[in-house]
Amino acid sequence: MNELAKMKTKNQPKRARTWLSRLPTLSISNWAPLLALLILILLSALASEHFLIPRNLTNVLRQVSYTGIIALGMTFVIIAGGIDLSVGSMLALVGVLVIMLLNYLGDGWTSVVIVVVAAMAMGAAFGALNGWLTTKGKIAAFVSTLATMSIFRSLTLYISDAGEMVSQNSYYPDLGGGYWLGIPIPVWLFLSLALLGHVVLRHSAFGRHLCAVGSNPKVATYSAINVQGVYLLSFVIVGFTVGLSALMLSSRLNSVSPGDAGLFYELDAIAAVVIGGTSLSGGKGTLWGTVIGAIILGIINNMLNLLGVSPYLQGTVKGLVILIAVLMQFKRDR
Repeated sequence: MNELAKMKTKNQPKRARTWLSRLPTLSISNWAPLLALLILILLSALASEHFLIPRNLTNVLRQVSYTGIIALGMTFVIIAGGIDLSVGSMLALVGVLVIMLLNYLGDGWTSVVIVVVAAMAMGAAFGALNGWLTTKGKIAAFVSTLATMSIFRSLTLYISDAGEMVSQNSYYPDLGGGYWLGIPIPVWLFLSLALLGHVVLRHSAFGRHLCAVGSNPKVATYSAINVQGVYLLSFVIVGFTVGLSALMLSSRLNSVSPGDAGLFYELDAIAAVVIGGTSLSGGKGTLWGTVIGAIILGIINNMLNLLGVSPYLQGTVKGLVILIAVLMQFKRDR
């Protein structure tokens, strides 16, 4: 009995070390986006007395949610080793088609429910088209989505005759313009999708396969992972999020401007993903990092407006932030 007790005591440190090794490692690089956000909030509060006003914070979160929802889907694509440049034009096309369908169906909540389902289906279908061109067509994602970006925008202008599309449904503005518990509905949708995406990415077989495909497609193929299927599904996911964002934006404005809707949204979405710490080379990333990245961009834009900085210089500041994020990522990967 004494010998058995000694053996148990001897093995305890080893088991403890094994258990500790399973815990996530903490490092400055992992927490860099959150630290940057906290510092930015502090500096913004000191720079302007209007920043911490609840109405201003609510407006920032609302504005962030439109591109943030798309950025969540973009995270999946970038982790898989791809990119989607067509999301802004896709949003405009889905928005115009949704308004046209809504006006055709007439007034009432039934029409709103139908267009919600239609928007998600159309976004997923357009995303599947991008994925199909990349996987089956063997066209690089950068090239194929660059082409569809032009196609989607052109179709949007043609279908709408380059004129603003206005909804005739009296219930539609409540979808994206409403509040729940004092917080805009688009913000709730943004955070809910982030939570759902985190569960899928971290606690599902698809999430593990996605990271494997982004890290090394050949090794993933040898591991019996359907590389093309996973890659295609990542584009379907970003298309789905574009459909939701189109709903939120068009219902908030109760209209869609075919030339301006979604303009440069692809850049904001990619910037949020990169600032959030997702590697552009694929294989790793987090949804909560993307959420933080989107909020950082929103706060920067808000502070530039509050401080009266020329809107022509805001793109310069945003570009510098992206460059810094990429340089930090490069240093960390080395």
